[in-house]
Amino acid sequence: MTDTHGASHLSTIQLQTLRQDLQEQLERRSRQLLGLQDEARQSTGADDTWQELLVSLTTADRAIAELSQALDRLATGDYGRCGHCTAGIPFERLKIRPLARYCIGCQRRFEAA
Repeated sequence: MTDTHGASHLSTIQLQTLRQDLQEQLERRSRQLLGLQDEARQSTGADDTWQELLVSLTTADRAIAELSQALDRLATGDYGRCGHCTAGIPFERLKIRPLARYCIGCQRRFEAA
């Protein structure tokens, strides 16, 4: 497993596991979004839950976009690489946080700034 840009530092099995996790999350979020959209169509907007519904719709839509982007990066071979320094992000981090875009070092620097 080479750690140069363009070559994956993750094994085929690790990539398959991560792809499956991302696809399952995308399917789950897509079903959630459809349910929320249906709820929004049926709502009159007159009750207090309208604001919560809008927040939920926005959150689900954003999650779908992030998951789709992660799957796109996986398809192009950029998934699992730090968006700042291009170092490989460890499988353990991606398994816990599959949408991670930065290695831990860069993430800490961004959070400290």
